[in-house]
Amino acid sequence: MSTGISADVSNAQYLPISDHGLIGDLRTTALVGANGTIDWYCCPRFDSPSVFAALLDSDKGGSFELAADVPTTTKQFYFPDTNVLITRFYADDGVGEIQDFMPIADESSEPGRHRLIRRVACVRGSLPFRVRVAPRFDYGIQPHTLRLTHGQAVFESPSLSLALTATVPMESDGADVWAEFKLQEGEQAVFALDRVGEGVAPRSCPSTEAEEEFTATVAFWRRWLSASRYRGRWRETVHRSALVLKLLTYAPTGGIVAAPTTSLPEVVGGERNWDYRYVWVRDAAFCVYALLRLGFTEEAEAFMRFLTANVCACPPGPSGPLQIMYGIDGRSELPERQLEHLEGYQGSWPVRVGNAAVGQLQLDIYGALIDAVYLYDKWGKPISSGDWDYVGTLVDWVCANWDQPDEGIWETRGGRKDFLYSRLMCWVAIERAIRMAGHRGLPADTARWQRTRDAIYRQIMQRGWSAEHQAFVQHLGGDVLDASVLMMPLAKFISPTDPKWLSTLTALGDHLVSDSLVYRYDPEASPDGLRGMEGTFSICSFWYVEALARAGRLDEARLAFEKMLTYANHLGLFAEEIGQAGEQRGNFPQAFTHLALISAAFNLDRALG
Repeated sequence: MSTGISADVSNAQYLPISDHGLIGDLRTTALVGANGTIDWYCCPRFDSPSVFAALLDSDKGGSFELAADVPTTTKQFYFPDTNVLITRFYADDGVGEIQDFMPIADESSEPGRHRLIRRVACVRGSLPFRVRVAPRFDYGIQPHTLRLTHGQAVFESPSLSLALTATVPMESDGADVWAEFKLQEGEQAVFALDRVGEGVAPRSCPSTEAEEEFTATVAFWRRWLSASRYRGRWRETVHRSALVLKLLTYAPTGGIVAAPTTSLPEVVGGERNWDYRYVWVRDAAFCVYALLRLGFTEEAEAFMRFLTANVCACPPGPSGPLQIMYGIDGRSELPERQLEHLEGYQGSWPVRVGNAAVGQLQLDIYGALIDAVYLYDKWGKPISSGDWDYVGTLVDWVCANWDQPDEGIWETRGGRKDFLYSRLMCWVAIERAIRMAGHRGLPADTARWQRTRDAIYRQIMQRGWSAEHQAFVQHLGGDVLDASVLMMPLAKFISPTDPKWLSTLTALGDHLVSDSLVYRYDPEASPDGLRGMEGTFSICSFWYVEALARAGRLDEARLAFEKMLTYANHLGLFAEEIGQAGEQRGNFPQAFTHLALISAAFNLDRALG
């Protein structure tokens, strides 16, 4: 996908969230602005403190600027079928481009090396370029020193050291470096940023090595994507979403982060700013479903290993045997704090690190997880006896605890309620386990499981239905509409053509849908403990497409899907939400949105035939 963006964006203090592309090495990622600036990068892991965080504070966050030093317009695109990002600069006297990528590390030959390569070239005419590298370690808290020798700059802080090598001369400016250089057609310059220390030494990156790294990185992504079995109408869009989900995978453990960023606001100037650089059980389980649909089984296997090594081994906590999220290394403690010194994106403070929602009770995660295990058992490999024992433990816990209020899928901070979606996914947990037991002949307390499953079903049908709205609603006995009920037919709880469901779908369309975009709920009608409003929630918009398709409203479903695609950024990436003017809001890019896109495209394509 290659589409132009507006000119002279480099003059803006903060780029729009959507004016970024993502690169990564399956351990961490970087956001590259359409102006050529890397303004978000954590090293060496997703959840490490930032090195470049100008996206959260343009003055104090730090950045890696690289751009043509004349007025230009810019365009970005991904090298086809890869996560190698190209940023092009168009000027009166020439055309230049930056090729940004992170080689996939070979831990067996060189453990610990994390490399970010920026290769800049002039492809037509001639162009002057400028570069400024200004790291700010530990979210801008730790000072650093600079050692600059010929072709190499070493930035050292108490907790992390980085080495920058370049094929052009660099100069120091305090603890930062800069350079100005001019390239003629066919010439190029290479900048490579490496984590050093702990046995990893600085290493130059001449043009020949950069070419080898580029070729190897392209080959890695194309080899991975070649496993996809999707051949439908939206192949390029679906494959871009799959590449995003792979980028959000932490290879050493198999954990999948919800997003690579923290504190990008749901509303500019608001307080709905969260750290998403962790493994949400729900999000990761849904990712497994989406990738399995496309034929990617290795990621499902890796996530199962993550569960076995980390989640299954944790003792039960106050909210049950599962937490809603874990660190990418499986840790259970994720204390939330606010970074007082950073102003936040466009002044949207607070900037948060960690996530206090880790202690919430969200019963739906049991259904998400066991559904993913069920699908892995069905489409991947039969689960082990040890994994089945753990599934049985989870289902027994659900049978004993499903009928209690919780914080729900949206992680509200306004008190616990009897959320319908939580009940629905408890039903899914038990129902999928019963299927596995029956299919594989596995031992199970089937009679108890069936009684509980049926009790949940009856409670939802009786107390989750609003006669006033003629619709299923957010919480039992209430009258607030909530887009999470769109999962009812998707989870096979109710027929997609059941009269009660069709009435619900109409009510949601009348009250929560705006030009194919779907709001989660109305915060005024259902206070969630936070100030301000929010945008439409993109996962809900794709759920809506799928619900329409399953209900047989194919023309509406296809139109809604095509409209949703127009809200993607120029690279096909989505954040968590979409604002009133069509802008991306929240952490970016968001796994939740891209996995829902894959599911909607897959099922809509199948329904269209």
